[in-house]
Amino acid sequence: MASGSLLALFDDIATLLDDISVLSKVAVKKTSGILGDDLAVNAEQVSGVRAARELPVVWAVAKGSFKNKFIIVPVVLTLSVLMPWLITPVLMVGGIYLCFEGAEKVWRSWKHRGSKEHHELQAMMDERTGDLVAYEKEKIKGAIRTDFILSIEIIVIALGSVQDAPFVKQCIAVSVVALAITVFVYGLVALIVKLDDMGLYLLKLKNAISFLGRFLLWLAPTLMKLLAIVGTAAMFLVGGGILTHGIEHYLGEAYAIAHLIHLDSSLLNDLMHILANALFGLVVGGIAVFAASFLHESDPVSQD
Repeated sequence: MASGSLLALFDDIATLLDDISVLSKVAVKKTSGILGDDLAVNAEQVSGVRAARELPVVWAVAKGSFKNKFIIVPVVLTLSVLMPWLITPVLMVGGIYLCFEGAEKVWRSWKHRGSKEHHELQAMMDERTGDLVAYEKEKIKGAIRTDFILSIEIIVIALGSVQDAPFVKQCIAVSVVALAITVFVYGLVALIVKLDDMGLYLLKLKNAISFLGRFLLWLAPTLMKLLAIVGTAAMFLVGGGILTHGIEHYLGEAYAIAHLIHLDSSLLNDLMHILANALFGLVVGGIAVFAASFLHESDPVSQD
């Protein structure tokens, strides 16, 4: 009798694990679209630090990301039960922040264009005065803030993909997705930022695979420049996408991009929707940067 109950328990556990596995796969597939944006944004956020500090910075941001998920997962699950109406406004506020951060990066880059020598000199002065430590801390804080917004989006999408499952299975599946995505993203970010070191190591071997080292040394800076562009564009794309979906949620399908832009070609249709989300995010981000600048200038405390 006892052995029969134990076998039944094992069978129930195996069934539960199988269900969780299926639900997790579905959730990961649903969040894969934003996963690439998450990777690009985070790789771009941790770039620019000293080579010897790249992995410690990635690890610091990864720990912050785990803490973000530890907060976000139970909060989102609780809101989905008690106050589901609050999830969309929270997402939209996060979307505005992403657009603001992207627009601020564009504005700062445009404002300081052509001042490469000044930045290099400032970097050397900072290194002597120890300001690079403060710069590094600010990088980590900024990356964790951005990760927080992207994590909310990922968790909400993952939860939406398993909302028909029992609540306990939802909790487990979303937690598994949050953990797996964090490990995957920051593991890949660590690999990307150390590509140049890997290339240098392979080049020093002076054997048949030395050509791979030369390729990695060429690829590393090119990839980081590309990720800087893609990461900033992803902020507009994700933020704009959140906002347009929020507008559709409150105003109806008549205001949805899919309704406003409809082409015969599905590929062109998708590309136009992506472009429209990004442009909307750029406009909202520009307005947010202007508003923030105006408030900062009108604040008597900031002028002291």
